[in-house]
Amino acid sequence: MNNLSFKYKFWIENREGESIFGDGKYKLFKAIEETGSLKHAVEKMNLSYRKTWDKLREIETKLGFPVIETTQGGPSGGQTTLTKEGKKILKTFEMMHNLCDPHFQEMVKKMS
Repeated sequence: MNNLSFKYKFWIENREGESIFGDGKYKLFKAIEETGSLKHAVEKMNLSYRKTWDKLREIETKLGFPVIETTQGGPSGGQTTLTKEGKKILKTFEMMHNLCDPHFQEMVKKMS
């Protein structure tokens, strides 16, 4: 078993069991929060703007509420921010990792 490593993942599902949010969306939300721009966030993560926009709209449809707010350009350019609900999802996901990661890492050490 020396050539194996144990991994784990968290994700959030809706009541229908559809995946809504995982580590990839977490990184995207963090990048949006850091840059204040969907365009800059997808560039930073090397993602397709169109596919990412569609995924965000899909998340909002599944949840039934918006997770981002956008403002149109102008002299200073447009802006994308997380809604109150989007921030709550981000914080909840962070809390889950902060609480569980140390325990899982300890379990992995014991199993290795």
